[in-house]
Amino acid sequence: MATATLPRPKERRLWTYEEMLAELPETNQPTELWNGEILMAPAPSPGHQSAVLRLAQILDDFVTERDLGQVYLSPVDVVLTTRRVVQPDLLFVAKENLGIVQDRIRGVPDLTVEIVSESSWHRDRIEKKALYEQFGVKEYWLVDPDSRTIEVFALAKGAFRLHSKATAGQTAKSKLLPGFTVSLGQINL
Repeated sequence: MATATLPRPKERRLWTYEEMLAELPETNQPTELWNGEILMAPAPSPGHQSAVLRLAQILDDFVTERDLGQVYLSPVDVVLTTRRVVQPDLLFVAKENLGIVQDRIRGVPDLTVEIVSESSWHRDRIEKKALYEQFGVKEYWLVDPDSRTIEVFALAKGAFRLHSKATAGQTAKSKLLPGFTVSLGQINL
């Protein structure tokens, strides 16, 4: 009786960010580098993009009026390490940290926002939350259109703590940016 020989699994290539820049074309497709593995996702839905845009406008107006720093929309690469690069839906870099804004965002933003979609639920709620916590993002907003919630997590003693949660008719509040509030209605959720 002959035994079957299984083909050897093809080795996965682990990339550095510099290799990605040198070898891959620029794209607007959501692309992140997770422990050296390139992760690509389909483009977000129109509802997702609408929520991102509305929240970005509200945040940018608040930040600009007070000259607090800069707001950026995805896709923009946030280079945390040579093998960890993410593209938050929305991010804020405080004025005193604008040195990380170079050809890319090369460092830790002060605030990141993810709009949760069906395909990104685990990644946004578990993986990215842990990553942002590990790297010291001061505030992380999770906007979940399905559950119609906005959750604001503030970093305290190296761990995220729920600072504010808004459901229908309520307002989410920032700890990092005193006076900055957002309701679900403002972002059409």
